Amino acid sequence: MADIDIPEHILALERTAWAEQQAGALTVATADAVQAAYRKHAAATQGLSRLELEMATKKMVRHPEG
Repeated sequence: MADIDIPEHILALERTAWAEQQAGALTVATADAVQAAYRKHAAATQGLSRLELEMATKKMVRHPEG
């Protein structure tokens, strides 16, 4: 996966979603917000797919050591 510049607001949304998931309390509103941010950023970034962005973001949030 190529280096992807991920905006801090998307990382923050994913951190919130991950924390809610870990607590068994992920809300539809949180899930919708993070997915909307992925779609909006990917659409504004030529050549970047939403899936690439989502995978890179989740890797950074869930596995920061690697």
